[in-house]
Amino acid sequence: MSRRLSALLIALFALGTGWPAHAELVIVAGPRSAITELTREHAEKLYLGRATTLTDGTPVTLMDLPVGPARDDFYLKLAGKNSTQIRAYWSRLVFTGRAMPPREADSIAEARQWLADIPNLIGYLDKGDVTPGMRVLLRIP
Repeated sequence: MSRRLSALLIALFALGTGWPAHAELVIVAGPRSAITELTREHAEKLYLGRATTLTDGTPVTLMDLPVGPARDDFYLKLAGKNSTQIRAYWSRLVFTGRAMPPREADSIAEARQWLADIPNLIGYLDKGDVTPGMRVLLRIP
């Protein structure tokens, strides 16, 4: 019974936040970026602080969406880690000085603006939030 209640609460939360439960996420770069493609494996390395450059050595800056269902869904789909695991993971990396987490946008609008303005910035959005000119580097089903 508690599993059913949990599933119901998750579904209601997703509906209440306006975030679709099965949104297609995409990793994107802005129109001024030289980045044209990204593998899933390298995206995971970047978003887990294991890499700071592309395979060709190009340095990149990463962007996170605000704390919430979209961000949780992204890390779960990309790295198989829930929000608690990701917070603990990044806390350890920051505490030991090994890496800094992605820059956090306050909203989708701010994320879009950063992508338009900052070369070599990589971020993720719902497919429906992608604007003309953005480069879709990777689809996260």
